[in-house]
Amino acid sequence: MIAHNTAVDGAHFAFTDRWGGVSAVPYDSLNLGGAVGDEPTAVLANRDRAAAALGRDPARVVWMHQVHGREVAVVTEPWGERPVPEVDALVTTRPDLTLAVLTADCVPVLLADPVAGVAGAAHAGRSGMAVGVVPAAVEAMTALGADPARIAVRIGPSICGKCYEVPDTLRREVAASVPESYAGTSWGTPSIDVAAGVRAQLARCGVREIDGPHVCTLESADHFSYRRDGRTGRLASYVWLDGDR
Repeated sequence: MIAHNTAVDGAHFAFTDRWGGVSAVPYDSLNLGGAVGDEPTAVLANRDRAAAALGRDPARVVWMHQVHGREVAVVTEPWGERPVPEVDALVTTRPDLTLAVLTADCVPVLLADPVAGVAGAAHAGRSGMAVGVVPAAVEAMTALGADPARIAVRIGPSICGKCYEVPDTLRREVAASVPESYAGTSWGTPSIDVAAGVRAQLARCGVREIDGPHVCTLESADHFSYRRDGRTGRLASYVWLDGDR
């Protein structure tokens, strides 16, 4: 269920795999995405299970309506009855909140400066990476008191540059914004390495501690991959700070 869960000096980062939930095929079994066609009751049950495995309150896990852009929301409370905003990054100073990102090939980026008490989470697909959602998240965290040199980053399971095949025109278009994303597949065709682009952007922002990704979602049968399967579930990545739960 929770494939990877680490703590770094008062910050916590966790990533799910696809197992340990209640969803039926093709969302089997721990689908955490609420907009992919799965039964809503199954998604809620899965979200409760994942939060329980982390020791977090599911009512205080904050999700996004991800749209492949660069907008960032500063979060002080769960959305409640309010519409979930169309953003691709969240930042908070509240240790009682858990920030979450949904992916099934895109790059989940978790960030934390525990000294300043600031955490962030970003969803970086090809488009979001190109327009700078991760630098925007770092900027928003810095405005809340974070120091990029102190920010620890964990990048979760995502499709790798050797598997993310695209037309050459698209590869060149994206590389014009982020040159480090220019890549090729293992079979010799054009590709984009979104994670490499994100890592380069973080380094340019002054972030020094960057770890991951360690899993390619397309290659791993234990993870959801939209590029591989089409109709499928979503993984979740979580970040939170020490403090009240």
